[in-house]
Amino acid sequence: MKSRTSPVKRLYLAVRNLGITPAWAVMLIDMLVVFFSVALALFIRENFKFPTSINYFDWLYAPLMIIPVRFLAFLVFQTHHLVVRYTNTRDVVKIYAACVTGSILIFLINVVFFLVNHRYPIPNSVWIIEFFITSTLLVLYRFAFKMYYMETVHPAKSRKNIIIFGAGESGVITKRTIDRDNASKYKVLAFFDEDGSKIGMQLESLPVIAYSKLASYLKKNDISFLIIAVQKISNAKVNEITNISLPFNVKVLKVPPVNRWLNGNLSFKQIRKVRIEDLLSREPIELDMSLLTLELQGKTIMITGAAGSIGSQIVRQLLPFDYGKLVLIDEAETPCFYLSNEMMQTNGMRDIKMHIMDICDAHQMERVMMKYRPDIIYHAAAYKHVPMMEQNVRSAVKVNVGGTKLLADLAVKAGVKKFVMVSTDKAVNPTNVMGASKRIAEMYVQSLSSHQDRTKFVTTRFGNVLDSNGSVIPIFRKQIEDGVPLTVTHPDITRYFMTIKEACQLVITAGAMGQGGEIFIFDMGESVKVDDIAKKMIELSGLKLNRDITIKYTGLRPGEKLYEELLANEENTIKTPHSKIMIAKVNPQRYDVILPEVEKLISLEDENKFVIVEQMKHIVPEYVSNNSAFEALDKEQKNG
Repeated sequence: MKSRTSPVKRLYLAVRNLGITPAWAVMLIDMLVVFFSVALALFIRENFKFPTSINYFDWLYAPLMIIPVRFLAFLVFQTHHLVVRYTNTRDVVKIYAACVTGSILIFLINVVFFLVNHRYPIPNSVWIIEFFITSTLLVLYRFAFKMYYMETVHPAKSRKNIIIFGAGESGVITKRTIDRDNASKYKVLAFFDEDGSKIGMQLESLPVIAYSKLASYLKKNDISFLIIAVQKISNAKVNEITNISLPFNVKVLKVPPVNRWLNGNLSFKQIRKVRIEDLLSREPIELDMSLLTLELQGKTIMITGAAGSIGSQIVRQLLPFDYGKLVLIDEAETPCFYLSNEMMQTNGMRDIKMHIMDICDAHQMERVMMKYRPDIIYHAAAYKHVPMMEQNVRSAVKVNVGGTKLLADLAVKAGVKKFVMVSTDKAVNPTNVMGASKRIAEMYVQSLSSHQDRTKFVTTRFGNVLDSNGSVIPIFRKQIEDGVPLTVTHPDITRYFMTIKEACQLVITAGAMGQGGEIFIFDMGESVKVDDIAKKMIELSGLKLNRDITIKYTGLRPGEKLYEELLANEENTIKTPHSKIMIAKVNPQRYDVILPEVEKLISLEDENKFVIVEQMKHIVPEYVSNNSAFEALDKEQKNG
């Protein structure tokens, strides 16, 4: 036969073990507080004398009326369901609201009795005094329990210390979120800020310290996390804070924008680690919305390579505009499936048509082009990985050159108003097949632009895109997760980087600005050593280089060069109204000269790959192979 544990014993065990106290136990404690408060209020009114025959009924009526009313109010406001050890200001407001409501009800009952019997059953002074005692004790015992739990059961030495950068509203909300959600794991020690008016103040009982003292504070204190709780903060400042914190083994976290908080409330789980993208990305681009609206409104827009990194982001950038129809082209079924699902959730696939097809399929492309007759084409379909194209020359020529030529010719035939081609910095002084194929595509569309006046052809050229498919960052991230060495081809290799969002914004803006024949290049900022990115990602992961994980240098891959360029040697730039977009001043291409050379290149599909590359080098004289088997062709040309 099972033994039954009494309610008193269960309450004792709950408090002793400091688990979540049952709601009924909280209600019991609250009612004991009310009973004590009523008795104390009566004693205060009688100058701490025991009742006499004259005021005996006051002592009887007061608890009989006040206790049931308080009980009802607590039930309505559910104060007994508040977790005592996580008591916060919201809980306090709820407790006071319950007490005020109960007191108003007691007052009304008193008035009714007075109108009937011409006598108050409870002296007004008693319930007024009782209100203040009850509300104060209910709050005090909760905070006392919370402090005992935090300081005795989980003292500071067993918790991880946190500091918050940003002594504003977002910082306060962050601190309260940590207290509420993770009181047993973390402790906030201080706020840091650059606002001189806040320095030296107390915020949530914590000091606000000058940002200039951050390094010395981290040196003297054992801090596990620094949380950036400023809603509008430059990437340069995030980088600066991170560089100060990482040498002290402090992990840097960042509060997301308010519009991403769940139901308008911040959750500790939403506070994420600062990522390498936060450090490499730059300030948000200010778009000329009037220009883009005029360019895109009511238009039928085709995006090739729509399910890829660049293409899918262009689709997302276009959704807010009042376009007429989006026609999405890609041959990769699974990425198309995921993009369709995303679009379905975003706008229900409103006026969006998805076609899984190869851009090199002339029959299908012509059928689709003539069916929709798009006003604008964003051509993002291409093979982009240098080592893969160095081994698959025919595929590079077929897609990057042949596919582009087919689309461009069909665009003219279908009366497309504007054709925007996405190119790469690897097309400048190319050292590999991929870069050369993109340069030939650039040359063809530029020549076609001047050969006819139906379609304006615009080329956009930029460097590596952060976190795109196959870029170094997701590769490094996966290697860190697997605990294997990070592979860098050369310790001195550098690359230009920009975010996918920034790249696509500039593509759309440049396309709107283009009048035909331009090659737009973007301000990529400073080139970054890939080795430094690898080291920074190791630090951001809380690991130690050469202790927890290493970097392995594998040597330059076929066709790869140490430094990328955005302009060829003989080129210069022309400024545009947009500070981050320039026009490359390049030698004009004659259509009658380029066309037969490109057609000859495409016709060599069944030839030896050296024959194909030789023709590519003929079309692009500055194409000099690097770390590749095709260097032999350069030597032959030089000796010949």
